[in-house]
Amino acid sequence: MQVHQILRSKPKQSIITVKPGTSIADAARLLAERRIGAVVVSEDGKTPMGILSERDIVRDLGRRGSGCLTDTVEALMTRNLISCAPTDSADSVLEKMTAGRFRHMPVMDGDEMVGIISIGDVVAARMSELAMEKDALEGMIMGN
Repeated sequence: MQVHQILRSKPKQSIITVKPGTSIADAARLLAERRIGAVVVSEDGKTPMGILSERDIVRDLGRRGSGCLTDTVEALMTRNLISCAPTDSADSVLEKMTAGRFRHMPVMDGDEMVGIISIGDVVAARMSELAMEKDALEGMIMGN
């Protein structure tokens, strides 16, 4: 299964981004309201500058306390993004996420971000694929 197939299976929604000057408190509120685990930091909504995850916020809260909530997302975001292309396989994305120990990845088509994919999206797609393979094998064995 390829990334573009996974994106098509997700509910249609725009990519949630915040501007670099957004406060950590506002970003945390957005994550909670949207029930998402990460937000892409971007000036224009199409070119990612970084990504901020709930883990990033919790890690800084634990280290510095609530004072970090007034900082901007630019100060805390992960800058060196690892991204994927719509034609990448689910397996390659899963390998990158596992090796890098992160759960969200921007999907880039050239220089433009066309989606974001989570490890949950990839696992759900793989489980669906495995269920279809199982059904096909059972059908062959049973003579259906």
